[in-house]
Amino acid sequence: MAQIDTSKVSRWDQHGREHVVRVQRKGVQRTIRCDTCGWRRGAQFLPWLKAEEHLAEAHQATVDPTAA
Repeated sequence: MAQIDTSKVSRWDQHGREHVVRVQRKGVQRTIRCDTCGWRRGAQFLPWLKAEEHLAEAHQATVDPTAA
């Protein structure tokens, strides 16, 4: 049975709205999917970086909630 792991990248836009891209891993495959717009893409390398790029470009969501 293949193991499925999911993580997420969250960013806020200038209006205070949260945008989330989920990174799902099944074996060596990784799929990134935006909860806001439904955008989906396969990403073998650096899926979290690609998720951050999508949030910044498509939603202008650049505020990292984990940054101090």
